[in-house]
Parts: sequence; structure tokens; C-alpha cells
Amino acid sequence: MENQSRQLRAGKIVREEDPLNLEMPFETLRDFITPTESFYVRTHFPIPKIEKRDWRLRVEGEVENLFELRYDDLLKMETRTIPVTLECAGNNRNFLEPKVKGVQWGLGAVGTAEWTGVPLSILLEHAGVKSSAREVILEGADGGELREPKRPSGNVHFARSIPIAKAREDVLLAYRMNDVDLPPENGFPLRAIVPAWYAMASIKWLQRITVTDRAFTGYYQTLDYAYWARRGDTAELVPITEMQVKAEIARPVAGDILPANSNVRVHGAAWTSDAEITMVELTTDGGSTWNKAKLVGEAKANAWRLWEFDWETPAKPGKQTLIARATDSNGRTQPIERDPDRGTYMINHLLPIEVEVR
Repeated sequence: MENQSRQLRAGKIVREEDPLNLEMPFETLRDFITPTESFYVRTHFPIPKIEKRDWRLRVEGEVENLFELRYDDLLKMETRTIPVTLECAGNNRNFLEPKVKGVQWGLGAVGTAEWTGVPLSILLEHAGVKSSAREVILEGADGGELREPKRPSGNVHFARSIPIAKAREDVLLAYRMNDVDLPPENGFPLRAIVPAWYAMASIKWLQRITVTDRAFTGYYQTLDYAYWARRGDTAELVPITEMQVKAEIARPVAGDILPANSNVRVHGAAWTSDAEITMVELTTDGGSTWNKAKLVGEAKANAWRLWEFDWETPAKPGKQTLIARATDSNGRTQPIERDPDRGTYMINHLLPIEVEVR
């Protein structure tokens, strides 16, 4: 379970110093919108130092009109503000047994912010996408030499692709986060927001958009951020895309000591992709019985739903195991056990939290 003697920086858990990876302590969850200063930070390379006046966004590939945009050009375009939950594809990795490689995220590599920017569809319309277009590659300014054994020689930039239909549907190019300019660690001056997908697709420090007529096979599309999908007796390595349905408990936290025969508020958040959270259930006895939690606020597309449950703790002292379970409007719910074909990603099986009643 999570080590309670955690190193903190500005209220966030330090998972790595180089590159910088910071996690929101999930027990600090209070509101629907995650404060900008609390939002988790995920980097693979050093954070690029970019000046607004020097930055350019290039749109190229299978388009009729290649062009570049300056920062001021973006500010003159049609804008949209949407709340979107972003979750690192490796969130909860610290709970896997046996231990695996990778950033040891606990519960807090996830957050919800209000993002303001320009719909990607506007840029694609201006570019004149050719009929041969299949995918859109988003490339960040962050890059360097990979440390992994299976790597290309030289430096690479972090890049991912999305299908042309998804790019036209709801992808946002955001320059503001919770009504302030993007902080450098969260992608300044521009990042993509790809709703319903794990956050590796929401490229930060965006510098290039390439429309392509073939499947992108970059490092972070194939050798990393991919999983095994089984079709009968065969397994195929496919890119990670949509977030899986999940509920997490913010409080109480593992190891808490709670008073016996009293009322304790259990609360957290739940999320899914391209659907609504319709039910969160809680068990306080390790799964023998389940009770419906109260969903808080209104359902919003592509954003988490807060939930709470008033628990009458038992009169008899002892250890109690709490587990939250989410179900969405597509009928998907969390599995009991981990799917090993997902490797170290897409972790959404039930996670028990043990507390003590005294």
C-alpha cells in the first residue's frame, strides 16, 4: 500500500525528480474542479522553456493548405471552455503486485480542470484535409534520448496520433487551464485535450500537427502506451486510447483509525469514457455486501462524478475493508481482478482500502 512518509513538493507527492512527475494526494479531493496548483504533473523529458513570441504551431501533411500559427493568432480564433478529466494511463500502478517498472503512481495521477482553447476541427477545416486522411499526429516540443532498451537512436519528441473522426469531433487545443494560462509543467503555451482518452494523447507543449494517410507507428504509439488485445487465440499490440470505468476512495485513506459506532463520510470520484457514471457502490466488509453511494452534482460529459456515502461504523473494533465500484451508462463496471494483458497501464480493477475501527 501507499507509503505514508511521502516526499511532498508544493503539496504534491514527488514520484520522480528527473523527469518531473508529481501526484495530487487524492485524499485532498474536495471539489469537482481540481485546483491548478494541485493538478498532477506527468513528464517524460525536461520541461521545454518556451517564449510566447517565439512559439509556432505548424499544421502539415495530407492537407491542401500548410500553415503556421503564432500564439496571438490562436487568441483571435473561436474558443470553447469544457471541463475534462485527465488520467495518466499508469495511475494506480503502485498497487500492482508483484511490483512493476514505471512511475509508481498511487491514486492521484488524475484530475479535472476547465480547459479553454480552440477546437482542433477549426484548424483542420482551415487546412483543408484531403480525403486520404486517416489520422492526426500531435507532436510536443518535449524530447530527448530514450532510456529504454527498445528505442530508436538519437532524440525523439513525444507524439501520439488520433483518428481523423475523433480529431474533428471533440479535441480541444487548450491554452488556458481553470481560467489562467497553462503552467509550464502542464503544457504551456498549448496542449491538446482529448476527451475520454487517457492523458498520454493530450499532448503538451504542442508544436506540430500532421495529418497522415496511414497508421502512426511512433515509439509512444507502439512500444509504449500499448497493450495486448486478444482475438481468439491471437494477441495484437494496440495503442491505449479510452479510459476505463473506475471509482476511487479519497477518504478515509488506508490505515486510518476511525471511531466505532459513529458516522463517517466516505467520499471520492468516479469516471469513465463516452458514457455517464450511473452508480457507485461501496462495500465496507470486503465485498460481502454492497450499498449505493450518493452521486454528487450533475453528470457532465467527459468529466468525473463525485460521490459520497454515510457509513455507520460497527460497534465492535477491528479492521474493515472498503472498496468502491463504479458502473456507467453503457453497463460497464469494474473487474474484480487485474487483466495481465494490460501490462502496467489501464488499471481499473477493484482496489481495497483497509482501515481500523476502534
